[in-house]
Amino acid sequence: MNITSANYLQSVVDWRKCPTGPYPEYAFIGRSNVGKSSLINMLTRHAGLAKTSSKPGKTQTINHFIINGNWYLVDLPGYGYASISKTMRDKWTAMIDHYLTLRPNLQLVFVLIDSRLDPQKNDLEFINRLGENGVPFAIVFTKTDKVSKLKVSQNVAKFKEKMLETWEEMPPLFLSSAEKGDGRDEILNYIESINNQFDANSLP
Repeated sequence: MNITSANYLQSVVDWRKCPTGPYPEYAFIGRSNVGKSSLINMLTRHAGLAKTSSKPGKTQTINHFIINGNWYLVDLPGYGYASISKTMRDKWTAMIDHYLTLRPNLQLVFVLIDSRLDPQKNDLEFINRLGENGVPFAIVFTKTDKVSKLKVSQNVAKFKEKMLETWEEMPPLFLSSAEKGDGRDEILNYIESINNQFDANSLP
């Protein structure tokens, strides 16, 4: 897929205020500081499209971008640690859960996993919640340039092993590096394959 345009649309805290256009939608989410905004900027080749920060909890709303004028990319708040109150975390959780389970345009959730780490409990819990709610997803291992290829391979294998304790089969997996551009073509081609099957008439 060739990205010819990528534009910010809006930020909301209520899924019911998401854009009404009849376009397929893809959401990106992961633990705080997993490299989500950097990945989005790499995929679209629009530096600064999604705001990056070294401080966890930067993204606090459901952020919509229109890509090529015919599909939505959504930047969701991270889960896990962030320097916010429990009340605010609970609000974020409810906001995200409502969006993921009720937004009709949503075709797929890309769950970002830090390839440098062993399997993390909150990643696995989030993935299992998607499964329980029947939300389609794929996994993107980020920051693969930060450790050796062997370490990445080992951590991906560990993650698969943990998932297969509760899942019968693995979802699509992608390896990515925002700095090197690794995984860009594979992720965008996967989105394109879903776009090609999308029927706008299926939306309410």
